[in-house]
Amino acid sequence: MNRREAVALLKKHVKSEQLYRHSMAVEAGMRAYARHFGEDEEAWAVLGILHDVDFEKYPEEHPAKATEMLTPAGFDKDFIDAVVSHGLDCKEMRVDHKRKALSAVDQMSSFIVAVARMRPTHFDGLKAKSVKKKMKDKAFAKAVNRDELEASREALGVEFAEHVDILVQGLIEHEKCLQAEGFSLLG
Repeated sequence: MNRREAVALLKKHVKSEQLYRHSMAVEAGMRAYARHFGEDEEAWAVLGILHDVDFEKYPEEHPAKATEMLTPAGFDKDFIDAVVSHGLDCKEMRVDHKRKALSAVDQMSSFIVAVARMRPTHFDGLKAKSVKKKMKDKAFAKAVNRDELEASREALGVEFAEHVDILVQGLIEHEKCLQAEGFSLLG
């Protein structure tokens, strides 16, 4: 499945602009990590796009319900297992870089977008120090579990500053593509 088809499938199941924006941010992060690890950027991007395909309809059963949505679309067991692996109760399924990256990128990509939205220069010049400062501010993006952000990054085996740099660069690059499509991560 290519990006265009993945976006169409996502839009079939996701109507919330916030969840769509999150999926685009995770796509950006997965593209960046695919490049970082020398993996298939398009395959990792599709994983980022569709990782929350079941969340809007089945928030209590997410990500397990993704299987029912992705199997008829022709996705193989490895792809579906990768989607399921980003669930909090599925840490044992995170057996490779792709799955570990999805877990590490999931909330952190949207957290970084939230930080960027607060800055007059948005992503431009955004450094790990600013992200770390916002992580310490419990009132900022309070639904985000900081311990899980750190644990998933550590499991991926990257330092905090490198993680933020990889994601910011990916978000900057993807924002340009999204703007060409008439959309923005920044709202």
